[in-house]
Amino acid sequence: MRAFVLHPDIKSSPSRRLPEHGLAEAVSLASALPAMDVVGAEVVRLQRLHPGMLFGSGKVEDLAARFKELDVGLVLVDGPVSPVQQRNLEKEWGVKLLDRTGLILEIFADRARTREGVLQVELAALSFQRTRLVRAWTHLERQRGGFGFVGGPGETQIEADRRAIDDQVIRLKRQLAKVVKTRELHRAARKKVPFPIVALVGYTNAGKSTLFNRITGAEVLAKDMLFATLDPTMRAMVLPTTTGGTGRKIILSDTVGFISDLPTQLVAAFRATLEEVLSADLILHVRDIAHPESAEQSADVMDILTSLGVNKATPMLEIWNKLDLVDGSAREALASQAAQRDDVLAVSALTGEGVDALLDRVSLVFDEEKTERTLTVPFSDGKRHAWLHAQGVVEDEAQTDDGWQLALRWTARQEKQYRDL
Repeated sequence: MRAFVLHPDIKSSPSRRLPEHGLAEAVSLASALPAMDVVGAEVVRLQRLHPGMLFGSGKVEDLAARFKELDVGLVLVDGPVSPVQQRNLEKEWGVKLLDRTGLILEIFADRARTREGVLQVELAALSFQRTRLVRAWTHLERQRGGFGFVGGPGETQIEADRRAIDDQVIRLKRQLAKVVKTRELHRAARKKVPFPIVALVGYTNAGKSTLFNRITGAEVLAKDMLFATLDPTMRAMVLPTTTGGTGRKIILSDTVGFISDLPTQLVAAFRATLEEVLSADLILHVRDIAHPESAEQSADVMDILTSLGVNKATPMLEIWNKLDLVDGSAREALASQAAQRDDVLAVSALTGEGVDALLDRVSLVFDEEKTERTLTVPFSDGKRHAWLHAQGVVEDEAQTDDGWQLALRWTARQEKQYRDL
């Protein structure tokens, strides 16, 4: 299908992203769907959103002419589109229209393979469809015109459809609960054989699956494509050891990639899939360090981890991946910057550069002995208090007349860092 991508850049609600990069990501999303031929893309700058049409009437007419000339059958709007706006634009342009949420749902529906993945996508899609019943029934009203129906389907029909969707949602949630229960049994079984879980998280297409394959020797689908991985994959592996003995056994988990403005329906639906992250003993945050908006992508990932309720005390390492795509002095600067930090490693999952050092660092996280200590930090020393919380070493906290009384569990390395602050 011939598709055209539009990225609205609204002055009244600025984004942390450059609109050109947002458009490029939207084009990549569209290209992730099979049989999708993207024939054009454009950033549309707006002072404000127009309630009925999203865009101004002049822009709508201009785009209608271009779509006709290019024989466009599908328009993808990289942002939220209300049911009324969708109905009006489809009527004006004579095309099918998908907003960002609808597009991501289409990709997920195409990629889900496991029973759990399929159920989660169906659940998310139903939640999305329920909000768009006005549009759906207006569409049917147009179709019914030739059959002699007087007027539209009416409120009664919309309510009936809403009930039908609610019934399906209840049925899917029951089925999903059974799958989740099975997953919980597997997790309980793993706890009896207490191997630490290391979860790979990151923005979509950051190279998590390539790194997963490099470390474990698995053959998980790894493509230069958004959302190549949807269903979580886990592999047991043995970490290398410098002592010559048998290394520690861990379970490595590859997870679905995150994305900015991830639909709320998907965050809720995929919570079960992401439970491995919630129960992880170590999180590896994989970043595409060659991407022009790597910092913004990292901020989006951290926002989603927070919304999922990931424990701040869980240790996390930042993996600066795709070093092979960075040239010359910029590459040297990144490697030097990473070397100065304990929680950052620069690697190339594609070439294997830095992966051995990464595995050594993961081993060190689990090998470091932790001691318990009670410490009083004066109220005037907010910097040290904030640092301790950021390190995730605070087990308990109370306030006394002298300051914060903290129960800590930390390594000798962290204690030294604290003293040097």
